[in-house]
Parts: sequence; C-alpha cells; structure tokens
Amino acid sequence: MTNAWQVGIDIGGTFTDVVAVQPATGDARTAKVVTCVDDRVAGLQAALGAVNLEWSDVDDLIHGTTMVTNAIVENNLARVALVATRGFSDTLAIGRQNRRHLYNLDLPSKLEPQVPEERRFEVAERVDFQGRVLKDLESDSIDAVIERISETDAEAVAVSLMHSYANPGHEEELGYRLREKFPLVALSNRVNPEAREYERTATTALSASIMPLVAGYLDRLEAAMPERTRLHLFHSAGGMASPAVLRDLPLSLAMSGPAAGVAAAGQIASDLGLDQVLSFDMGGTTTDVCLILDGKAQISSDRSLGDRPMRQPMVAVEAIGAGGGSIARLDHGALRVGPESAGADPGPACYGRGGESPTVSDANLVLGYMDPNRVIGGNMKLDIEAARSVLASLAEAMDMTPEAAALGVVRVANSAMVRALRRITVERGIDGRGCILLAYGGAGPMHAVEVARAFGISKVVVPANSSVFSALGCVSAEMSYSQQRTLRMPGNEWDVKSLDEARLSLKERLAAPLKAAGHTDAEMVVVEIAAVRYNGQSYAIEISNPTFDNPDQLGRMFVKRHQALYGFATQEPWELVSIRQHVSIPRSHKNMALANVKAGSNEPVKITNCFFTAQGGVPTPRYNRAGLESNQAIDGPAIIEDEWSTVILPPGASSTVDAQGHLHIDVGASS
Repeated sequence: MTNAWQVGIDIGGTFTDVVAVQPATGDARTAKVVTCVDDRVAGLQAALGAVNLEWSDVDDLIHGTTMVTNAIVENNLARVALVATRGFSDTLAIGRQNRRHLYNLDLPSKLEPQVPEERRFEVAERVDFQGRVLKDLESDSIDAVIERISETDAEAVAVSLMHSYANPGHEEELGYRLREKFPLVALSNRVNPEAREYERTATTALSASIMPLVAGYLDRLEAAMPERTRLHLFHSAGGMASPAVLRDLPLSLAMSGPAAGVAAAGQIASDLGLDQVLSFDMGGTTTDVCLILDGKAQISSDRSLGDRPMRQPMVAVEAIGAGGGSIARLDHGALRVGPESAGADPGPACYGRGGESPTVSDANLVLGYMDPNRVIGGNMKLDIEAARSVLASLAEAMDMTPEAAALGVVRVANSAMVRALRRITVERGIDGRGCILLAYGGAGPMHAVEVARAFGISKVVVPANSSVFSALGCVSAEMSYSQQRTLRMPGNEWDVKSLDEARLSLKERLAAPLKAAGHTDAEMVVVEIAAVRYNGQSYAIEISNPTFDNPDQLGRMFVKRHQALYGFATQEPWELVSIRQHVSIPRSHKNMALANVKAGSNEPVKITNCFFTAQGGVPTPRYNRAGLESNQAIDGPAIIEDEWSTVILPPGASSTVDAQGHLHIDVGASS
C-alpha cells in the first residue's frame, strides 16, 4: 500500500470521526467509531482500522480532541503550585466580585481557588506596568521557593509575576531555575502576555493543571506512532500545532474539536461565496455554534470554561449541553433537556447498550426521523423498543403519548440552540436572520431546519461529508499560531517605534515553531487585530485589519465599530490596549467535498411514517444521499440519509443538491 495518507481524526464525547485522504490518487475514506474513553491512543488506532489503515500507512496525522475540555469541566485537574510576586499570591483567592448565583445565597458565590493556600508561594521582585524593574529578582528567594515547592505534592508549577507581559525577564529566569527541578512549568508571559492580573494568573494556573494530562497523552501517542509519521493537533484558534508547542501551551487544546469543524465551515462558506454564516455542529454531547463572516470564524480572547477564565485567542464557539445524547427529564413539572448526557457508554437507549434515560436521539427515533431498520455505519443497529420504553415513562409523567413527549424533547432542545444563536449574533451587532445556517455533525442536519425557522433564518446548507465534518477540518487544516499582547498606547501619544518592536517580537515568537518545521517568512501569512477602547473603559473593541501606521484612521475605524455595536460613539480620547496576531502557513483548499455527485437513482428508497406534529404521523419518503443527482430538488416532508447522518425536511421545506454534494435547503414555513 502506498504510504502517503493524510488522516484527520476528531475524538468527540460519543463518537470518533476519521477522514483519510491520499492526495496522489484522490482516494478518500471516512468512518466513525465509538469513542474509547479509557484509552485515547487505542481509540485512534481503532479509528485508523475503521478506514483500513495502519500507523505505517500515515504520513500526516492531525486530530482534534475533547480531552482538555472534559478535564476542565469535570475538574479532573493536576495539583499545581503557584509562584507570584511578593504580596500577590492571593490573587486567585480574591478573584473578581462577580457572583455565579446572584440571588441564591445557598450556593457558593464563586469557585474555590484552583490553587489552595498551602501551594501558593511568593518571590521578591517587582516590575511596573511599563516593564521597568523596580526590584531585582533575588536568587535566595528563588532557592527558598524551590525548596518549599519540593515539600508539596504539586505535579506542575505556574508562574505569574506582576506585569511580566511588559517585561518577562524575571519570569523567564525563574522558569529556567524551576525546570531544573520540576519538568512541567507554565509561565504567564507565554500563556497570556496581557494585563488583568487575575485572569492572567488563573489562565496560567489552568494551563499548568492540564500539563501532565497532555504531556502523558503526547508521550504515549508518539511512542505508538512510527517515527516517519508527522503528528499535529488542532488548536482552539482554528489551526494545527506541533506537539512541542502544545506541551508548553496545552490550554490551546481547550476547544480543539469544535474549532476543527468551524474551520471547515469557514472554508465551505468561502467556497460557496456566503458572507454571513452560522455554523451549527450538533454531536452526541453538545451543540456548538459560531459566527463566520466572509469565510473567517470570529475569534474571542476572553472566554471561560467550567467557570474558570481562559484569556487566550480561541474560535468564538458557543457550546451548550444539548446533543443527541442529552438526557430529558421533568424538573418541578417543567421539561428539561441536558446538559447531562448519556455519553458514549452506555449512550442513548436506542444504541442498544443499556442506556436507561430518555435522550434527544431516542426522541428522534420514536418520531420516525431515524430509520430503525437501517444499520448505521455498517455496524450499529438502532433499538426502537428501548427508545420507546425510556420515553414511555417520561410521557406517562407528562400525561401524553410517547410521540407527543418526543416532540416536546426535540422542541426544548431546539429552543436552547436558538438562544445560543442569538447570543453569538446580537453580541457582535449582527442580525442573525440574514445569515445562512451551516449544519453538520451527527445530529445537526436533523434539527437544522426547525432551528432555522424558530430563529428566523431562511436558508440552511448541509455540506457534503457533514457527519465527519470536524475530522475533515482536521485533515485540511493549516499550521497556525495566535497570541494577544497588552500594549496600552494612547491614540494621542502614538509611538510607531515601540509598536513596531512589539509587533515584530510577537511575530517572531509565533513564527518560531513554523520555522522549526521548515517554513520561511515568505510562506507565512500574518493577520493582526487591534483591541481599542475609550480611555477609562474596562473592555476593548476588536478592529480587524487595523492601520497601525495611521492612528487617525484607526481611531475612525474604532468609532465606526463602536457605533455599530452599541448605537453611539463619541470623540473622546482612545487607546490601543493590545494587539493580536495570527501567523499561518496557508494550504490549498480546492474543494472541501471528498467526491463530486455521481449519477444515481433519484427515487426514494422507502416511505415511512414520521411525526412532525402531535396530530399524527405523515407518510415521508426517505432518500439515499449518495444517490441524489446534481440539481435534484426534493420537497418536504422528506428524509435524506447517508451512512451516519440524517437530514430532515419537514413539511414546507425544500432542498436541492449541488455538484459537490452540498444540500441547499429553503426552510419555508411550518405547516
């Protein structure tokens, strides 16, 4: 077998998706396997086996993972020691004044500090906000803190010194000394070189707390792989990164899997000329949505996960606990769906592996949307009786038929998705009703039309290969790195020299791993973002493609953006708070479809009964997606199925398929 395969693997909470491409021949293979939660390396090997490949067949392996996300959400974190400037070791304990539960005094107002007091230490040093050294770092102080950390059970060390973003010298010196004793050390000037002491310290501590997990996984993965296979992982800002970088910056994997799907969605949006797109990725555990403008996913640098702040550039994905495996229940008489999930083991009852709670997937099967007689992926038979059984108890409690209860489950889940879409559009000054909904993931196309109708969107696109879309995003990823740095430069005190030095320094840091991989400056594409605010404001507005050489023009861009977001703007003084750079090596994306549409039968393979209202079932034709002809039109009600995914066209909707296999759906009006 020719050893020239490029493989993308996305390890989700329920399923692991794999796409393998052989560029020389154009051969492509796709598959899904149940996620192996106990041994991720074995799970990768199972995914390769599902497309009939061995490690030795793979030239490039790029994969996304929910490993870091799950560890943070489940608080399955390593023990960390924190080293701070003398007088500032309690930063994590003090935190912010925001309450998690504003009116419920029975619940804690904020999380316990991630690093307990007995593992928080101080060194004698001080740097001001402009980077001027006020007190040198004392060697005796370093020795003392190393000795005290050695007496704890810490598995990793986080270092966050005052204003190290402006001058990292003390932090780098301390990190060098610490690594002589402790192999896993996170430095705040590398993790998050920005102001906001609490967020920077919390992000650094969080990064240190997942270092053992990521380092151990990379060690096992690299030991299992042949030396000739190149390994990269998909990072949260929308590209792939080398294992060497991720060992130091493991928090970059926090939104790895969802970011891969968004990257693929952005490329599809560019291919189809869609300027405003909402990606809609519904998997087994969560639904992830993101705003894509002009083919570019929106990036956020101020996120949280598990109620812990994360200050680093990440694809602005809004994730909610509403997936195919989300559990439905009654809460004081109200129907709730998620965020609890049946996961991969045992999974929804309809998977036939012992699930005992009603889920969204069970509801879709009872409503007839999924075919109980179809073997999914060639090896999974759905259990309609198990799905009816778990929904029957819920229906009895609600005093309605199982079909009516199933409709209620689906509609509650859809409502949560609509709220998520509103959040990612309204907060960015976008009227989401003018967007196209791009649906993918195992369950996304099943819910997309009704979600679009509820939101007011008129068009849905279901891309080819939608059921393995995140894996496709991995295999087509570009190598890239992103970071944001604080500057604090007033608009009326513009210092071109200092600004250029800061931009060059940031670019050199981000370009270093690209050069280590053999790339040159000429190959790199640098995209910059300016974060600007009025003097005295707490938060900044991001300006794309800023004119750093013309502060007056940058000021006008800021005023225009402020007006668009908030409905007003003033001529008050402003300042450049920070800059963000994204340095990448572009790859050719001729076509995100793995195969063009071929001539086939355009007739339905069968007609089954589906419930779109509680009034009764409707005879609904079912089509094989692989058999659709280019430009073929289908009117709802109809079901379009591929090996792993189901597209629902409710009554009133209609669809056509283009030459690349993408479905274009007019959602119409609900009957």
